Amino acid sequence: MAAHYDVLIVGGGIAGLSLASALAGRCSVALVEAEQELAYHTSSRSARQLIPSYGPPAVQELTVRTLELLAARDADLPEPVLTPRSFMLVGSGADVAAEASGHMQPITVDRAVELCPALVPGSFEAAGLDTGSFGCNAPLLLEDHRQRAASSGADIITGARVHSAQRLGSGWQVGAGAEGFETGVLVNAAGAWADELAVLSGVEKLGLQPYRRTAAIAAVDHPLPAATPMVAAADNSFYFRPDGEDVLISPSETVPSGPEDARPRPGDVERLVEKLNAFTSLGITAIRRSWTGLRTEAADGVPVAGFDAEAPGFYWLAGQGGYGFQTSSAMAELAADQILAGQSGQGEARVGGAAGGTGPASRTAQALAATRWSIRR
Repeated sequence: MAAHYDVLIVGGGIAGLSLASALAGRCSVALVEAEQELAYHTSSRSARQLIPSYGPPAVQELTVRTLELLAARDADLPEPVLTPRSFMLVGSGADVAAEASGHMQPITVDRAVELCPALVPGSFEAAGLDTGSFGCNAPLLLEDHRQRAASSGADIITGARVHSAQRLGSGWQVGAGAEGFETGVLVNAAGAWADELAVLSGVEKLGLQPYRRTAAIAAVDHPLPAATPMVAAADNSFYFRPDGEDVLISPSETVPSGPEDARPRPGDVERLVEKLNAFTSLGITAIRRSWTGLRTEAADGVPVAGFDAEAPGFYWLAGQGGYGFQTSSAMAELAADQILAGQSGQGEARVGGAAGGTGPASRTAQALAATRWSIRR
């Protein structure tokens, strides 16, 4: 016999878990994850940095709200999720100017080298600094969401891949693993598999595209001071930041991929080591481990959040790209408000009980609406 829930969330990464913790206790919630463990794919492969100057305007708005929510969380608990860590862009004057936003201030090359002594003078001509950026304890945040959801009554089931989903009456029937579910709202938080879940559910896909992004932990001759900013090339060719006595590095590649358990490709990390050993004085000596995640994006690069106007009760929470953690709390706040309020006749979610409200979730909804097409409108 199928179990009934008000909301069934498909996907146990940061998007699904943060929404489960936002909804639990306010309605009946279940979350199903195809893998045997939560946050197995992209969410366990994060750079762990929240950057207000990173991404299009809607993403920046979501990031600022997420930081507000996480700061409030940290004020009440002994172990913080957030740790101050600035973010610095370096490169040509044109590239830095093109990538900088209102959250980032220009700094001199000398100041950049002072902040990150590993930078080789003469290897770049301009820099920008975002001092409102934070490091994020991603495992702690994921576990915090899981605990909050579970303690408030949400059921979390792993090893339960969705194999069937169909609209039935006023809700959905879903088969996942050996379990059957009936739900009023089906949330698609399936990450790189979001379009596949839509097709399985008889919903037109949105054309979401996963992209590869590789990273590694490197041993170095000259470790960075803990206070060193995260440094990124303004031409998106690499980034690096301290990781204890080691350094986290990435070639920042954006290579299209199908949904898969991604792995580094031969040569990607080796070429990055060669580049960074020329650009910096880090002296990379070995790679301790490397990994690849998938950043899934809509065509306009803005996250997708909202009910599908052609599929009642089907809610998209996808396309977060490389902004998953830094937008997660704001996206969950917005999605929870929309789901609890329901849909209007035009398929557009209502926020806070009335369209066009003035609360934080309304501001993020307006930011999203101003910069992307409405879902299927």
